[in-house]
Amino acid sequence: MSRRDCDPNAILFPSPTPTCVTRFEGFTMEGDALPHKRFICSFPPCAAAYDKQWKLDAHLCSHTGIRPHACPQDGCAKSFCTPYHLARHQLTHSGLRPFQCSAENCKEAFRTNASRARHFGRVHAATPESKRYACTADGCGALFKKHRQLKAHVSERHTHLPAYACPHDGCAMRFNFPSRLKRHLKVHQGYPCNHSGCTFRGSTWTEFVRHRKEQHQTQVLCQECGKAFRDSWFLEQHQRVHADTRLVYRCPRDDCDRSFTTTFNLQSHLRSFHDGLRPFACDHPGCSRTFAMKQSLLRHGVVHDPQRKKMARPKRSLPSRLSGCSDKMAKEKLAETQKPPGPVDTDVSPLRHA
Repeated sequence: MSRRDCDPNAILFPSPTPTCVTRFEGFTMEGDALPHKRFICSFPPCAAAYDKQWKLDAHLCSHTGIRPHACPQDGCAKSFCTPYHLARHQLTHSGLRPFQCSAENCKEAFRTNASRARHFGRVHAATPESKRYACTADGCGALFKKHRQLKAHVSERHTHLPAYACPHDGCAMRFNFPSRLKRHLKVHQGYPCNHSGCTFRGSTWTEFVRHRKEQHQTQVLCQECGKAFRDSWFLEQHQRVHADTRLVYRCPRDDCDRSFTTTFNLQSHLRSFHDGLRPFACDHPGCSRTFAMKQSLLRHGVVHDPQRKKMARPKRSLPSRLSGCSDKMAKEKLAETQKPPGPVDTDVSPLRHA
């Protein structure tokens, strides 16, 4: 049932997902006239009220998270709360600019009427002298439409200093843009931790992120073995270990019975084991080592820099160990690979491994 079908006199109790919104037809319970804001949000404790139904519909998106107007363009996943915003977005796909500037000899066109009005006011509209910002420097009577334009002029022509100074006592930093000043103010204000009961305040964003990761890192536990992970994606990948069956991918080359649990591992096997491709070369002077995988190159780096933490060599997967191919066999096969490889069948056969 739509909102328009609701009884205007019905009294609706707030609910998490309202299907109807009370509409007051211009009168309160005492009979006083209400000329505005007759459409009331029914989400507690929200007291928002609007004079138009479409404004209330757009506001409800902030509670429900649902954006009902989806872009029909292929490959575009954006959605919007109102048909107006959807129509404006669709102009980015079509490239149309239907709002032509009405000023003489101006060929500018815009996607929205608001953009056209803003352009006309900035470029074409005559601004009264009393509403302009005047430069007060000696011998300079330059006028500007905006205050920030005046500040930029003063800093470039007269003071030769960045226009935006830090207001903090004892700080002499100045910046050319407000955004950079705002970012700088965080040095004085810090980054407070928003976790309940935590009084930590980081002086830098990096320090704040490190604190949040070390002290308030959310962990999810595996119900089978109790192992902890930092998010649900890693837990989902880990749970494949406990599955009764596992999807594996068999090597398509003749006389090779190796199988892998991911297509990435299969591709790595084809490149290094069969094709002998080793595109990752060590750039240390005097070292000519090459590797098939970037992780191998990073692990090799500790040879030249002993202070770096040595990377653990990844364990072979269960299907790899069950395939019967040892590390020694793999090294011998790689040494024998000299001739150019033949065509590779890209059809990967998924097997079920118990």
